Amino acid sequence: MGVPRRAWLHVITGCMSSGKTAEVVRLLTRMQIAGQSVLLITPARDTRVAPGEVVSRTGTRFPSIVVGDTTSLRNEVNRINPDAVAIEEAQFFGDDLPDVLEELAAAPRTVIVSGLDQDFAGRPFATIPSLLARADEITKLTAICVQCGGEATRTQRLRNGKPARADDELIVIGGMGGDDTYEARCRGCHAVVR
Repeated sequence: MGVPRRAWLHVITGCMSSGKTAEVVRLLTRMQIAGQSVLLITPARDTRVAPGEVVSRTGTRFPSIVVGDTTSLRNEVNRINPDAVAIEEAQFFGDDLPDVLEELAAAPRTVIVSGLDQDFAGRPFATIPSLLARADEITKLTAICVQCGGEATRTQRLRNGKPARADDELIVIGGMGGDDTYEARCRGCHAVVR
């Protein structure tokens, strides 16, 4: 017999390389051990790994379902009807995500959502501020600043090795080579060309 369902929204946020995915996988694994059914959803827009699995920077893996938008997200959750659902990279979903997640939590079920709280210029990112305001629980993770070794709370975008301009394209998927790369940085080492 599993743990009774409850309506709960848990937001996990922080900068790039702060361990958001590893924390989501840790929580889902604990729920499975407790006898709960779980579902992990990733956005189709995130093409860094093969569909059907999330992989953290530490190598932690977990099966996932890829969806293109919040309508598909809602349909998959309703079709599978898990006790808990986690959504990775929430910043890649539309403006209706907070309302959809409220609906899913009310089922009742535990909803875990992770995403970047700030864009590369240090501005609040997409719907994450709204999700933080609605959350029952918030986990804000930090990384290690690649410049000074301090606590990193920002995501630095580098274009050809130099800080990106504040008016550059907002979302550039990957950051694993090419012209754009990303680093975790502290407030003091984070730089944006204005």
